[in-house]
Amino acid sequence: MEIADRITEKNDSNDGGETEERSRTKHKGKHKKDKPWDNESIDHWKVEKFDPSWNESGMLEVSSFSTLFPQYREKYLQECWPMVKGALKEHGIACDLNLVEGSMSVSTTRKTKDPYIIIKARDLIKLLSRSVPAPQAIKILNDEIHCDIIKIGNLVRNKERFVKRRQHLVGPNSSTLKALEILTECYILVQGNTVAAMGSFRGLKQVRKVVEECILNKMHPVYNIKILMMKKQLEKNPALANENWDRFLPKFKKKNVKQKKVKTKEKKIYTPFPPPQPPSKIDMQLESGEYFLADKKKQAKKWQEKQEKQAEKTAENKRKREEAFVPPEEPVRQDSRATDDKNDVAAMTLSLKEKAKEQRRQKSAEKIDAEAYIAASAKPSAKKKSKH
Repeated sequence: MEIADRITEKNDSNDGGETEERSRTKHKGKHKKDKPWDNESIDHWKVEKFDPSWNESGMLEVSSFSTLFPQYREKYLQECWPMVKGALKEHGIACDLNLVEGSMSVSTTRKTKDPYIIIKARDLIKLLSRSVPAPQAIKILNDEIHCDIIKIGNLVRNKERFVKRRQHLVGPNSSTLKALEILTECYILVQGNTVAAMGSFRGLKQVRKVVEECILNKMHPVYNIKILMMKKQLEKNPALANENWDRFLPKFKKKNVKQKKVKTKEKKIYTPFPPPQPPSKIDMQLESGEYFLADKKKQAKKWQEKQEKQAEKTAENKRKREEAFVPPEEPVRQDSRATDDKNDVAAMTLSLKEKAKEQRRQKSAEKIDAEAYIAASAKPSAKKKSKH
């Protein structure tokens, strides 16, 4: 009986699983329906302007932020604070400038309707502390404009290298920075160890990439500007909207500049024993025997050494003074024409000598008498006679 009951239970469970699967398959893809917001005409990235009617009751809790500012900004902040206070008052934000502590603070009030405006006010005091002019910093309160403060001071250890790379970012006469501002449509300010940027999210992302690559020496900002210009041109072509742009963009290879080789010191052989103690002044006097001399003799010896050194010094100074009066050796100029004339005269004398020799030979040949020559040849030589 027990076995039969188990078999029936198994069959029931199998039937239940099949019905569940059927129900799942039946409702599969039920959620995949056209939603009212899935419309191409709607721009999902558009930020709508805040309407106070959305939050009539206001804020329940007080939110506040504060930031410190450098001492050199104190005078400017005092002058522009009424302007900042008026701009924040429109949005129902209270602000305070504490010159004793050197800090600025913002906080919500009962009149604050927009819950995100306190974050914008916090960004405003951050920008003011980073030397951004007040009229430009107040623009951050608009919904379309955002800010990014990029810290570049801790990216490079060497201070000289950091200053040089930061200058690459600014460029000659701020030309590189201006080009970057036009292409990204952002306001950029390089100040100390930070770069403050204001603009759209897309522009801020591009600015951060360019700044970090410049400071880390990955790519010069001029090359990044060329790439941004190419992208700007490609955006205008609607046919390339859904294509990959890598084939159109220029590729820059990093050149390896030869660096100076660091001189490594040779490692000395480790010895557990300490080095021998250098001889003291008294030990050296004992060795030379000077220690046992009388005071007068010691003084006389010192005086003599002093005189010898003085004489050497005076002789050297005299030699240096006399060097100024020694006339420099004038270079001997060899006249090329004179040498050519000498060569021509020598050639002429040789040719004349050869001609004179030839003339003598001809004259001697003409004077020889034939009968005398034959008689001379007929006579035997003296050497032959002696042999016979």
